[in-house]
Amino acid sequence: MKRKNYLSSTPLILIGIFTGALFFSNLAPISQAEESAPSINNEINNQEGEKNPVDQPLLTLRDFNKAYINIAKKVNPAVVTVFTEKIHKVRNVGSPFFNSPFDPFFKDFFGRQFQPKTPQEKEYRQQGLGSGVIVDNNGYILTNNHVIEGADTIYVRLMDLREIPVKVIGADPKTDIAVLKVDEENLTYTKLGDSNKLEVGEWVLAIGSPMSPDLAHTVTNGIVSAKGRSNVGLADYEDFIQTDAAINPGNSGGALINLDGELVGINTAIATRSGGYQGIGFAVPINMAKNVMKSLIKHGTVVRGWLGIYIQDVNETMATAMDLPNSKGTLVSDVSEDGPAEEAGIKPGDVILKLNETLIDNTAQLRNLIAAMTPETDVVLLILRDGEEKKVKVSLGKLAADEIAPEIEERLNKLFGFKAVPFDEQASQKYGHNKSLKGVIVTELRKSSQPFRSGLRNGDLIVAFNRNKLDGIEDFNEAISNIKEGNTVLFTIIRNNRSFFVAFKL
Repeated sequence: MKRKNYLSSTPLILIGIFTGALFFSNLAPISQAEESAPSINNEINNQEGEKNPVDQPLLTLRDFNKAYINIAKKVNPAVVTVFTEKIHKVRNVGSPFFNSPFDPFFKDFFGRQFQPKTPQEKEYRQQGLGSGVIVDNNGYILTNNHVIEGADTIYVRLMDLREIPVKVIGADPKTDIAVLKVDEENLTYTKLGDSNKLEVGEWVLAIGSPMSPDLAHTVTNGIVSAKGRSNVGLADYEDFIQTDAAINPGNSGGALINLDGELVGINTAIATRSGGYQGIGFAVPINMAKNVMKSLIKHGTVVRGWLGIYIQDVNETMATAMDLPNSKGTLVSDVSEDGPAEEAGIKPGDVILKLNETLIDNTAQLRNLIAAMTPETDVVLLILRDGEEKKVKVSLGKLAADEIAPEIEERLNKLFGFKAVPFDEQASQKYGHNKSLKGVIVTELRKSSQPFRSGLRNGDLIVAFNRNKLDGIEDFNEAISNIKEGNTVLFTIIRNNRSFFVAFKL
């Protein structure tokens, strides 16, 4: 289900990074401010012989400036410029008059010369630009999924201008995070911070490649404007750090750095009505990105915990209607049959107040916390039921995949000549298949592909792959990943409530 975007009147552009001016006024001491240092204007004193009152703020500014310089020198070499290239193929028909109302006239006049020629494919190359951050000495790089999504070629440029091809370890559209890897030694990398410790008002730096490769390794600054931003409409799992630092096209995937020189976020997007900076930028917290990265490296996909409940926020009206003491927590609207929550005794109408020792403020927070945990993790929920608080222990299940993996989607398109979407209730209504069935729906099928020539059509529901039933997306992802060029494939499909076999050789 598509979630409501609270910034629906404000177009969101997935671009990333920051430029901005920094203004100071009577700053408190930040670093070594109490140590004595020569004034730049010792001869200017007030009538009582005291030092000029601006001296101390100026010294503080110098300390602050020196800290920025040191951080930039330390972190900048760990930031890379990401170059991508997509190849688009377009078919051209030979005759300029083909299928026009004047076909009979031109055929009679030109004869055989008018007959359409064999369609020819032309390639168009689309270049893209983004940023990334090297995060360990093994060459792993964090960036945004939308930076590399659908790319045929990807390479990175280091600060010393070396250009290195990368391997895509994995990508997660649900958080807009991707992990790349370069086979190179002695690379500078950033230390990962703890984004949970960030405070609103805290100073941060951003580093990346805005607008053009010629502006690579631009360092800018700003503050943390807010934390925990959700319902922005950029990803399924949102817990964005909001910053007032400017973000410009080309720097998605860049680094957000705290004053300890630690990576605390991956710059991702802006909210804008003009297409440019308007003071509202978003970064994925490093704690979320780190969990995604670990799972992609270990499993090739993101493994998430599953509670098995449907939840909604509690507002004042809902709290009054349900006789709740306040609008805190998140309301359980339904429970999945045979899921972890049902087995633990969670019921519709329960209000979840805590997960372990963490107070729950809204549904997005609970979803993010559960998704960050691994299956079979035991958690304790503090719930409110009929006016009484109660603790419930739940062992998390594994969240089933509900989308085609990015690498599988690319493989499908190139090798099979079509795309696929999950079969759910919405797809059942759209394509007219029985909602009790399981499988994937065929879309964007190329007429030149072997599956099309063998009888496959858009809207077909694939329910079995080489006689193995598909119980869900994970089965389909696994089946496609094991197929190679030259293999023979057998689909069992449903069309118009009838079952068909489609066989073809790749």
